[in-house]
Amino acid sequence: MTSALPGRGPAAPGTRARVAALLESWDQRVFRSVAARHWPGADLVLPRLSRSANHGLLWFGTAAGMAALGGSARARRAALRGVVSLGLASAAINTVGKRAVRRQRPVLDAVPVIRRLKRQPFTTSFPSGHSASAAAFATGVALESKGWGALVAPVAAAVALSRVYTGVHYPGDVLAGAALGVGAAYAVRGLVPTRSQLPAPGRPFATAPELPGGRGLVVVANRASGSADTATLLRDALPYAEVVECEPDEVHAELEKAADRCRALGVLGGDGTINRAAGVAVRYGLPLAVFPGGTFNHFAYDLGIESVRDTVRALDAGEAVRVDLGRFTPGPDGAAHGHFVNTFSLGVYPELVRVREHWAPRIGGWPAGLLAAGKVLRGEHQLDATFEGRRRKLWLLFAGNCLYQQVGPTPGHRHDLADGLLDVRIVHGGRLPGMRLLAAALAGPLSRSPVHAAERMRRLRIRDIEPGTPLAFDGELAEAPPELTVDKDLEALTVYRPRTLL
Repeated sequence: MTSALPGRGPAAPGTRARVAALLESWDQRVFRSVAARHWPGADLVLPRLSRSANHGLLWFGTAAGMAALGGSARARRAALRGVVSLGLASAAINTVGKRAVRRQRPVLDAVPVIRRLKRQPFTTSFPSGHSASAAAFATGVALESKGWGALVAPVAAAVALSRVYTGVHYPGDVLAGAALGVGAAYAVRGLVPTRSQLPAPGRPFATAPELPGGRGLVVVANRASGSADTATLLRDALPYAEVVECEPDEVHAELEKAADRCRALGVLGGDGTINRAAGVAVRYGLPLAVFPGGTFNHFAYDLGIESVRDTVRALDAGEAVRVDLGRFTPGPDGAAHGHFVNTFSLGVYPELVRVREHWAPRIGGWPAGLLAAGKVLRGEHQLDATFEGRRRKLWLLFAGNCLYQQVGPTPGHRHDLADGLLDVRIVHGGRLPGMRLLAAALAGPLSRSPVHAAERMRRLRIRDIEPGTPLAFDGELAEAPPELTVDKDLEALTVYRPRTLL
């Protein structure tokens, strides 16, 4: 029996046809309206902008500029996310979109000659690949950084408009392409979460003095960290703060002086400088304001602090978190304890640091790091010690302050800086252990490798360490004592950090 109800059964195809006809009519009317309209300057700008987006060149150039000039890890992540989103959108357009609906390009009779592209596209019209790429890139960037997204979005909208203005697409093609691009960006986010989607690092939250404008804050800035521009930015953002710039060998003394006259201690520098500031802050019971200014800034970035603005927001609101400190006993230079905010290691890594620091002033940091890695991967500096009651030859003993997420052959980021655990990893000795480690890393998870072991521990003991063995903590070097205990000082340090990360 055939249903007589309207909108069902045989009536449905007719309804769909009418809707399609209405959409086609709307598409034609809007296209003709745009063709008849003239915007001052658009004839000069929009065709060129449309050509610049061919093959994604405009967006690749924008991404390169963001990564090089953005000045933060957030800008680099936003650029990378935009490019990956663009790549996914382009793949979807070229493999499915263009073949699914073979729509002819618009007739150019109504489009002024001055607007037309010199080289007309030969592919089908639906959907617009340029619009998909523009929307994917802009959305991907905005999902990672709202500030950069606000700058890129108008350019992306102009590229989409240019495709109708130059007569190569109907408005419906552009809207469909843009929708596909936005979907591609969200699909990428589903696979690789943005920083704001990750668990809040450094829990639990704590309170600290509200210091609007930096009133009551003393910041010690290490000149060797290459942070002169950041120090100037810091003075502008915190006009009431006292900023003391000093040489590396003066950092500890200046931190001690600052602790006697401030409500909160600030530090501008890399992880080694932050390590010293953390020890002083804990000893004096002061909250710490961290301003990343070094080469890597692992502690600040894992905490979610990527710029001066992040810490300034936290200082204004008095928002902070408590974090663990790694601890090794005895400490360097006769101290009862030594602390580390990131990592502690024995074996090949201290040698890598030594070689890198020797060559860095002559050839630069990254070349020196590569030279050092090439030297130590030969496995010439093995550690012979008793680890957890067993005598072993080790290529590397690594202890991380809290658990690191595994990414490739090396530890990645930390999502919780107050988990009470040490991330302990060892590489057994033997012939060419460095090369075997790299081969194992390429073959699969390191935990399955016969030369590597990983454990989550609260304390570890190392005995019978040979005299002269170096140890490294947060990039600093010292000579290891004959026996060592490595454990945690739980939630010992209060650090300013905004509760919501932008």
